[in-house]
Amino acid sequence: MNEISQITQMAVVDASLSSERLIEMQRRMLRIRRFDERAVELHAKGLLPGPIHTSIGHEAAVVGACMALRGDDYMTGYHRSHGHPIGKGSQLAPLMAELLGKSTGVCRGKGGSLHLADFSAGSLGESGIVGGSLPIAVGVGLSAKMRGTDRVCLSFFGDGAANTGPFHEALNLAAIWRVPTVFLCENNGYATTFPIREAMAVENVADRAAAYAMPGICVDGQDVLAVYAAVSAAVARARAGGGPSLVEAKTYRFREHAEFGVGGMQGSLARYRSLEEVEKWRARDPIVLFREELRSHGVLTDENALRLEAEVAGEVEKAVRFAQESPLPEPGEAYEDVFVNPIAARSPK
Repeated sequence: MNEISQITQMAVVDASLSSERLIEMQRRMLRIRRFDERAVELHAKGLLPGPIHTSIGHEAAVVGACMALRGDDYMTGYHRSHGHPIGKGSQLAPLMAELLGKSTGVCRGKGGSLHLADFSAGSLGESGIVGGSLPIAVGVGLSAKMRGTDRVCLSFFGDGAANTGPFHEALNLAAIWRVPTVFLCENNGYATTFPIREAMAVENVADRAAAYAMPGICVDGQDVLAVYAAVSAAVARARAGGGPSLVEAKTYRFREHAEFGVGGMQGSLARYRSLEEVEKWRARDPIVLFREELRSHGVLTDENALRLEAEVAGEVEKAVRFAQESPLPEPGEAYEDVFVNPIAARSPK
């Protein structure tokens, strides 16, 4: 039987989580925020090619989900995926270098913002194709199952992808094959500029889990502990052979859909969402909420909070320096890391 749950209040600090792990959650959320803020600045200066999609505002959904995984678990992302590898523990310097198209990047400068992958952290890649990584995550789960491992794959996607064919095909196959895949929808309310309330007949993306006989849960995506609890339960179920689950984190992006440079989408705010709506969500900044939660439970003092902020800022600046000082790929490397069909390569022109 399908289970739909709704969490609307801040989750209390889990006694089973050590102070070190709780602070690590805050650290990773700060890393995502400061990393993306610097990426926006570099993009505005013309140092970062192409559009970028930031995770600013999504940090609790990302970190809460990623920290429910083991180090050897897998994950797939989508176009808004700078934060996913950071949430799973990737090093910042190679990620920033990748955004700048440098040879020291995680994909040697060939992936950029839209196609990050960091196998060292189990990040198998993101996709600029909406919904494109969902079937891949099913395949990853099937592989883990066939190899007899207890690894799990976490698949991130946005609310817009929930209205594509691959979403339904992926959930259907995952349920039939009972693969250890957890689907995590970061529902920020808008598919680019189109409101989700006008795109679905049901209230929640998680409601759709019923059609595939898997658990569905809807959580407060601004509450890192609520997300962590929901994804931890789904991961435990998958690891034990119970099959897939669908978790929906209701979150919000504080910036626009993408950064396109001066005169890009930044002027489109008034046309699809109000300043009042944005400010209402900004008042529920996940980083501020969790910092206050940790302070109220004596886990994080004001002094330690400031020290943590400074440490993360230093890490990000070090990553930026590394990226800026790194070389661009050599032109001759363009055909390296690219699959070439040997039969087609030998065919006469």
